[in-house]
Amino acid sequence: EVQLVESGGGLVQAGESLRLSCATSGFTFDDYAVAWFRQVPGKRREGISCRMDGSIYYADSVKGRFTISTDNARNMVYLQMDNLKPEDTAVYYCAADKPWGISTYCSGSYFYGMDNWGKGTQVTVSS
Repeated sequence: EVQLVESGGGLVQAGESLRLSCATSGFTFDDYAVAWFRQVPGKRREGISCRMDGSIYYADSVKGRFTISTDNARNMVYLQMDNLKPEDTAVYYCAADKPWGISTYCSGSYFYGMDNWGKGTQVTVSS
């Protein structure tokens, strides 16, 4: 059974940093892609980062500011968020799924179809 639990959200001021954590179980990073999404009320979830082996994707809105990483030995996924902006305010979700042999799974937006999700953690950035 795949399980994902996010933590690390909170209230910060613009320009500050946060690191989100996702504790995973039920799969290995050798077989699964992992991703971070965010959602504002009334809008669809936005895929902001995806990692699959050597393939890493970032949405234009966060590229250069956010970094996805994994600790394979501890089954952890992280999202380092630097230079946060008020428009980054959202609920952030960790997700995972098999890429089914698709080499462009992350860069081609196939990861929007992931079936395994955490419950989310709130990030609020004030000005």
